[in-house]
Amino acid sequence: MNGQELTAKEGDRVTVHYIGTLDNGRIFDQADEDRPLVFTIGNDEVFPALEEAITGMRAGEVRNLTIPASRAFGPRREKNILTLPRDSFPPERDIRVGEKLQVEFGGEQQLVMRVMQMDGDTVALDGNHALAGCDLTFALKLVKIG
Repeated sequence: MNGQELTAKEGDRVTVHYIGTLDNGRIFDQADEDRPLVFTIGNDEVFPALEEAITGMRAGEVRNLTIPASRAFGPRREKNILTLPRDSFPPERDIRVGEKLQVEFGGEQQLVMRVMQMDGDTVALDGNHALAGCDLTFALKLVKIG
């Protein structure tokens, strides 16, 4: 290797540990020794911004990274919120706020949506990713290249 340390580049399989937090400090995800994140740079397995941050790092290197919402899960979109009559669902179906439902549109497209709120007559569903609109901060360590 001509005395140079190996740095991560496109095509490399890398192992990463991280703690992912939101602006309020809440941990939304983590990868550690028991459950590391392993992916190949350039295969679109993680956010491009995360790949870019890891590219050029050496094994053992630590870095803090903030990915803005626009480069992560995107903004929250009102068009992804749907309010349906309660009688659109089978009467025996117990629906709870926070529950995820698989909703079929036009007999072909299926989307997982979270129940936002309910009243006696309507059910409001949110098709946005739970982290849409959130900037994501990662304290990450490149554990291994290859």
